[in-house]
This record gives sequence, structure tokens and C-alpha cells, in this order.
Amino acid sequence: MTDQEEQSPKEAKRKKKRVAEEIRRSAREQAIEEDQKAKKAKRAEKRATEEIRQSARDKARRKGTLTREQAIAEAQEARKLKAKKQSSE
Repeated sequence: MTDQEEQSPKEAKRKKKRVAEEIRRSAREQAIEEDQKAKKAKRAEKRATEEIRQSARDKARRKGTLTREQAIAEAQEARKLKAKKQSSE
């Protein structure tokens, strides 16, 4: 067998090995990209959920503050009326 005939099967084997490695590398990169996309979507969903929760907490806090302020105003008005009533007697 000549040198060229010996190199041809070796070269074919190397080429086949390189192609197989490239396929594995490509599959691995694709799997990583898909995993990153899934993680990004999960983070976005979690962030959206947290924004909704935070909005609800803020709304509840504002409502509580408004209720307290109204109660204070009503109490002040009641004290004024009571003081006015007592001073007119």
C-alpha cells in the first residue's frame, strides 16, 4: 500500500472524528442557549409576579394610610365639635 492510500483512510477517520466533535459541540451550544432562554423566561415571569405583588402591597399600604388619615380627620372634627358645644354651653 502506498503512503497516499494509507493516509486516505486515516484522513477520512480524522475528518469523521472532527465532524462528530463539531456536531457534539453544536448540540451542546444549542442546549446551553435553550437553557439560558428558559432561565431568562423564568426570571421575567418571576419579576412580573413580584411586580404585581409589590403593586398590591403598595395599594394596600396607601389604602391603610388613607383610612388612618380619614380616621384622624374625623376624630379632630369630633373634638372640635365637642369643644365648640362645650364652649357654647
